[in-house]
Amino acid sequence: MPLIEKSSYKKPFYLLNGHWETIIPSTFRKIEGVSYHRERLELKDGDFLDLDWLCNNNSKLVIISHGLEGSSDRHYSKGLAKYFFAQDWDAVAWNCRGCSGEINRLPRFYHHGATEDISEVVNHAIQSKKYTTIALVGFSMGGSMTLKYMGENGLSLHPEIKGAVTFSVPCHLGSSAKELDKPSKIFYLNRFLKKLQKKIEAKSKQFPALVNASGFEQIKSFRDFDNRYTSPLHGFKDADDFYERASSGSYISSIQKPTLIVNSLSDPFLPKECYPFEIAQCHNHVHLETPQHGGHVGFSLTGKKENWMEVRAFEFLTQILITNTA
Repeated sequence: MPLIEKSSYKKPFYLLNGHWETIIPSTFRKIEGVSYHRERLELKDGDFLDLDWLCNNNSKLVIISHGLEGSSDRHYSKGLAKYFFAQDWDAVAWNCRGCSGEINRLPRFYHHGATEDISEVVNHAIQSKKYTTIALVGFSMGGSMTLKYMGENGLSLHPEIKGAVTFSVPCHLGSSAKELDKPSKIFYLNRFLKKLQKKIEAKSKQFPALVNASGFEQIKSFRDFDNRYTSPLHGFKDADDFYERASSGSYISSIQKPTLIVNSLSDPFLPKECYPFEIAQCHNHVHLETPQHGGHVGFSLTGKKENWMEVRAFEFLTQILITNTA
């Protein structure tokens, strides 16, 4: 499909750069009126996922995947669930292992390439709820999982899944990790590491023989963290092996259902390697939209309670359904 060269997104005038576009909605946006019903999904490996539902017996379902150290309570997850639910869709915002407020059972937790978990969520939704139409929406790390899942399954994807939308995806993990090592981005790195430290300390109490939290303050980059924790806990040789095998960019070309990737050009997390222009230019199913503004999972709208991500995802998925039934 041709690249979507002209985006409909227009940023509020007071968000002066990509950092403001990222930080302001993350800090100040609040979503009211969302009362999830929580379900615990027991996994095949003995662990669990907590799924937060908005249900009204609709035939359409949106499955929402959050970002690194996020949850179903993040403004972007709740906002999208609320918006789609108001348009007669059911919504489920699932929490990655250890992200629902309760530490998970196994030594492992989650990572950008952990598509086995989103697969179990999808299978559960299909088997237990009988939806005829399912769409996947992912943010940042959740977008990585979504794209990798779509590509891994290719033509064997469940027929109920009609398409996917992702926002702010680090399609190339190694370069994104390096981008966040820059002095101008150290604020984001430190924020993530502070949250991850709490999780590692909890894991070290669960599994003292496998996880050692001492000396965590010596970790100064994502590469340090991924070499010490992500890789050994999840079966990767080292950080480079993790970045190569878990990056969604390697799977995008195999996607066989309509998929929209929205990565803003002002995203402080994303270097040029995270914009798959060449793939999208000659792909029948992948649409790439690169607004000039929006930051990382930002996309605020002037004077609106809703977010542009919610509006854009619904617009794209609605068009897919209209096209498929025409």
